[in-house]
This record gives sequence, C-alpha cells and structure tokens, in this order.
Amino acid sequence: MKPKLLYILLFALGLNYSVSAQLNEYKYIIVPKKFGSFKSENQYQTSTLVKHFFGENGFTAVYDDALPADLAANRCLGLMADLLDNSSMFSTKLHLTLKNCQNVEVFRTAEGKSKTKEFDAAYKEALERAFASFSTINYQYEPKAQEVVSQDKPVTISFKDDVKSLEEKPKEHVVEQKATLEEQTYKSVEPRPSNIQRPTTVSEPQTQEAPSGVLYAQPIENGYQLVDSTPKIVLKLAETSMEKVFLTEYAGNSAVVFKKDEKWVLEYSENGEKKMMELDIKF
Repeated sequence: MKPKLLYILLFALGLNYSVSAQLNEYKYIIVPKKFGSFKSENQYQTSTLVKHFFGENGFTAVYDDALPADLAANRCLGLMADLLDNSSMFSTKLHLTLKNCQNVEVFRTAEGKSKTKEFDAAYKEALERAFASFSTINYQYEPKAQEVVSQDKPVTISFKDDVKSLEEKPKEHVVEQKATLEEQTYKSVEPRPSNIQRPTTVSEPQTQEAPSGVLYAQPIENGYQLVDSTPKIVLKLAETSMEKVFLTEYAGNSAVVFKKDEKWVLEYSENGEKKMMELDIKF
C-alpha cells in the first residue's frame, strides 16, 4: 500500500473514532416534528424518516414533544437534529446536523443528493445518502461518571470544611470546703451563665413564581411532579379519584389542577379570591 494512501486511511479511522467517542456521550437524539427549513409538520415525511434512520443506526431517537423523563429533566442528555435544505429546482440537497444543549454543532453529515422529481421519494433518497455518514460510526451510549441527578432524588450536602467555631465552653466554677471534725469540706459545682443567644427568626410571607413555559410531567409516587426546562420542580400533583383532576399547593395554599376544554388549568385562592391560570403541561 502506498504511504499516502495508508496515511489517508489511518487519518479517516482516527477521525471516525473521535466522532464515535464524542457521540457516545449522548443518550438521545431529539427529532423535531417540524424542521426549520420546512413550512409544515413532517413535510415530505422528513421527521418520520430521520427518526427511523437514527433507529436503524443504533441511536435512541425521540420526538421533541414526547421527551422521556430523564431527558426532560436534563436536555444535555440529547442532541437536537436539524436539516439544512439546499435544494434547487433540479435536485434535492440536504445536510443533517446534530447540536448539543448549548446549541453547538457536534456533527454534520455529508451532503445527501437526489434528482428524483417526486418530493417524498427525493427527500427519502437524499436522507438515505446523508445517513451513510453514520455507517462507519460505532455508536454506543456511555454515561458520564457523574451524571446530573434527577430533581426528585435526594442530594447530599457536606459541611465537612465549613464548621464555624463557637466560644470555648466556660469552665465549671468549683467552690470547695472541708468537712471533718476539725474542718468541713464540700464541693459546689455551678455552671457559669452562657452568653450564647439563639438567633431570632422572622417568618416572611410565602411567595411562589407563576409557572410559565412548557412544564414536563414526571411520574412520582401517587402523582406527578412538573418541571420546567431549567430543570426545576414547579408543582407536585397528587392524584384524586377523578380523572384529570389533581391536588397541589400554590403560593402556600391548597389548589387544584384539572383539564378543561383540552387545556390544563390551575385554580387557586389569592386573598380570598378564586383565580385560574392556564398551564402548558406535557405528559
């Protein structure tokens, strides 16, 4: 084998290994129901095809409106797929890109091309050719040593190196007297008064930020917890005997979350007045 050809082969193998190692850090591929280059949802079956082809290549692909609980709590577990459409009147051309949770591009396929005139068939053919870039990548998810814990799991906090010193404990005051026929002795052990005072705490009225944006429902015992994209627990829902009706607490008071006219509503009390707030919940 010629030295130049050998060098190119070794370089390609090293590049593929580097790409595989980088992609192995991610557990999911998030597929949009509507790619930015298209006008409608799943146009030319692009979303369906991309999810299918990722599955064929060993990845776990999910739609952006049906995230698993761990991915909803930590979006950095997944890569967001996107299609860059450079098609012209005579041919269909596209690239597939993968971006992480910081919107940094991690991977881009070679350009997939097709000259088929029928759009559905053309995009399928172009995607098949673009996905050929994954044929030499041996993907296998490898969790990081320290994974971000879920919000419903306990967090251990150590104060080992954060110990505040107190004043030295006052010594006992001992009075000694003798008690014999000639002398009388007794010991009186009296603690000195302490000058340590307990801090006075003042309770403040409880406030709670109004829920906003999409809230993702994560199953917990006897109900669900709603987390935002931060992720942060916003509300905890307790199941009732009625379907699609949950008990919760909001702003320090008991409240109810229920479904009305295909929309989720939070009903709560504020200063004795009943109020309602619409929530965007994804189960």
